[in-house]
Amino acid sequence: MWVHAPAGYGKTAIAGTVSKMLKETMGLNFIPLGATFFFWRTSPERNNLARFIVTIACQLTISIPELKSHIANAVGRDPLILKKSLEVQLVELIIEPFKAFSNLKDIPNWLVIIDGLDECINSEQESWVAKKYAEDQEMVQVRVLDLTHTLQSYRLPLSFLILSRPEAWIKKHIEARSFTDLVEVVDLYAVGDHMDDVEKYVRAELSRIAVDIGEKEWPGKDIVQRFVGRTNGHILYASTVIRHIDDPYGDPRKHLEAILEISTDSTPDFAHSTSFSSLHELYRQIMRSCPESIRLLMVEVLEEIIVMSDYFCQSFGLHRALAILDPLSG
Repeated sequence: MWVHAPAGYGKTAIAGTVSKMLKETMGLNFIPLGATFFFWRTSPERNNLARFIVTIACQLTISIPELKSHIANAVGRDPLILKKSLEVQLVELIIEPFKAFSNLKDIPNWLVIIDGLDECINSEQESWVAKKYAEDQEMVQVRVLDLTHTLQSYRLPLSFLILSRPEAWIKKHIEARSFTDLVEVVDLYAVGDHMDDVEKYVRAELSRIAVDIGEKEWPGKDIVQRFVGRTNGHILYASTVIRHIDDPYGDPRKHLEAILEISTDSTPDFAHSTSFSSLHELYRQIMRSCPESIRLLMVEVLEEIIVMSDYFCQSFGLHRALAILDPLSG
């Protein structure tokens, strides 16, 4: 199954929820979750394919103990298998160990969850497997689909849940003749009640902030409706606004009102847009909201981040880079 939706529609939350539910399933003599792999754009270890097959094989030994000895034997016979191509790893670490079962038809089916396929990108770094894995993101994402298709062709007791943004090349590949009979496609944006979900989130968060600032009359029905309407059902927009207004050094009411006063004439429906123009305008408004007294400092900090980002992000990753730059910049 391929589940797709734009950024911020909860795909990773769904993957995590499904994974947790399967782990906690009662009444079965096996764990229906075979393995998970969560691609992550900003992580050098998770934004490429270098550890994809090895990670899945390792997790399968935990979910399916009967595979452990066969996979261990494969590594014992060829310790260099971990440095060989993904296709070779696929055969030696997953396909052949499964074929060692006397009758595959008599064993249950396990689910493999692959989240954030669109975040498998060209990291422009040599992986620990081989330099050739620094591939164009379109090629490398299609390669993931081909690897899962290969597993399906051997009729192994594995099903796949793949979640990603609706990138054109992923959609085109899944709609190809070799995939059409194997894949069920779910458009999360089309089936979800996004406005209702966002409204619940907005009400809960604004109520929490109201308690923090001791405001009983705020936000009121009108403000909630304006806020929810502005999100267009996009949780990423709503959560960004909440993070912005939940500021101990400012007034959340004024921050939110400033956001809601932004003209919508030039900010069309961005749920299906690649430009996310409304979100971009929100970021601009957040920047403009910086008080004049510290705006120069803000600019200096941003300059430092821009200048140092390449070095720090390649060495440490974005989150650790910001943690380093924060005390340095004061």
